[in-house]
Amino acid sequence: MSGALPTAMRMTGKICLITGGGSGIGRATALRMASEGAETILIAGRREAEIEATAASCREHGTEAIALQTDITREDEVERLVRTAVERCGRLDVAFNNAGFQERRAPLEQQGTEIYDSVFDTNVRALFLCLRHQLPVMLAQGRGSIVVNASVSGVRNPNPGFSLYSASKAAAISLTRSAALENAPRGIRINAIAPGRVVTDMMLRAGVGDVATVSAGLPLRRMGSPEEVAEAVVWLSSDASSYVVGHVLAADGGFLAS
Repeated sequence: MSGALPTAMRMTGKICLITGGGSGIGRATALRMASEGAETILIAGRREAEIEATAASCREHGTEAIALQTDITREDEVERLVRTAVERCGRLDVAFNNAGFQERRAPLEQQGTEIYDSVFDTNVRALFLCLRHQLPVMLAQGRGSIVVNASVSGVRNPNPGFSLYSASKAAAISLTRSAALENAPRGIRINAIAPGRVVTDMMLRAGVGDVATVSAGLPLRRMGSPEEVAEAVVWLSSDASSYVVGHVLAADGGFLAS
């Protein structure tokens, strides 16, 4: 990515919630929303120090930022997160359901049931829990925008060894589209972002492979940055995409086109 993108102020006055906001795409999105005028951002994540650091950076833009240590696989904690948004801000305009988990690269027969549970609890069940508690708030308002962080892996698995992650993201895409069709007539827009190869801590921990080799196989001949994906998330979240519903936007450097 060459240089910072211009600020468009598309999030002016909005109350936003981001899960997995302590690092990677979640952190980059929080900062982008803050720079574009978000009134308040609730930043959820398991690692307290990371979400507090993101919140502090958001406040530098004049945005109120609330860090909430949250395990989104637990319904009581998801309920508390959404309730805090309503109690503190009176409404919820935007939710970016970003938190995810990817297994370490290995053949399917070497993946244990505990890894299966971790992948699907975070990528599918937690998404359901977030939607289940976010939607009633937005439906009562008659408006809202939700973005789900899916993956190109849910469309086409780019690498062997991540069968569980790919299956969970395919489920997340299907859930996103179904929820979008149910709720569009009621004023709620739901879409998904499908990042391709983006340099994040999760990707590096999963053992995707040599960055230079992966980059060489992409049409743009480079990997993406969290900031580039955040730009797409903010567009989907904002009124600039007001006629976009049930869409899966691939920010993938051309991977799916190749």
